[in-house]
Amino acid sequence: MLLETKGALRQLGIRAKKGLGQHFLIDRRALSKIVAAAELGPEDVVVEVGPGLGVLTQELARGGGNVLAVEIDPQLASALEGNLAEFPNVRVIRADVLELNPEQLGLRHRGYKVVANLPYFVASPILRHFLEACSQPKLMVVMLQKEVAERIVASSGKLGLLSLAIQLYARPRIVGRVPAKSFYPAPKVDSAILRLEIRDKPAVDVDRERLFEIARAGFSAPRKQLRNALSGGLGLPPATITPLLEEAGIDPQRRAETLTLEEWARLARMLPENLP
Repeated sequence: MLLETKGALRQLGIRAKKGLGQHFLIDRRALSKIVAAAELGPEDVVVEVGPGLGVLTQELARGGGNVLAVEIDPQLASALEGNLAEFPNVRVIRADVLELNPEQLGLRHRGYKVVANLPYFVASPILRHFLEACSQPKLMVVMLQKEVAERIVASSGKLGLLSLAIQLYARPRIVGRVPAKSFYPAPKVDSAILRLEIRDKPAVDVDRERLFEIARAGFSAPRKQLRNALSGGLGLPPATITPLLEEAGIDPQRRAETLTLEEWARLARMLPENLP
């Protein structure tokens, strides 16, 4: 696949754009793992973000129903329209996916899947874009930086803002690891294939804006004790924060990464009633 990729780029007069995080997959085994994890059927509608040269797109078109390939690079979008002309079930959309709501693409709630090799620098915003949409997908299978994937699937004791944000809406699982040499040009880090099974409803019943407001305050100083981190992040004295933590059954000396999603939710439910 390396020679094919180099040849295609040369023929198109295109070089990988660092600013768009372009690294083209050249490993057929990784490609097969992504498609297998997506469990595609002829009835599926698939959104692919950043299809690049269309290598994954072709496999999705063969295994699924309709594929919406969203490409921000106008050169690659033009090339895709030509290269994928034999697939009547593929539509290339020239756009920044972060500026498109799923509803604008005609997608209904839990009526589609997202499968993509995501650019590293926008992977987290893209995940949250779909998970927080009114019309969520029913499944996401994405390739992203290995360290980011490991943070997303972290259990309590190692949770961060990103893992909280993802685990609120989905059950994440790493289904494969992909070395840097599987891409052209090779990035400086390895990747992982992440499967996200979207929950029927959020994992906890809580005001989500308040949840993340409190969590951001807690993680604003992750090495500090929670009472001090929340005090600084919320602009309140520790003497105000400490009894609230104790009432929620949380030791004020703990650190933010040790709290579970349910514990953050308990805090979010309590603090609106106690804060000005």
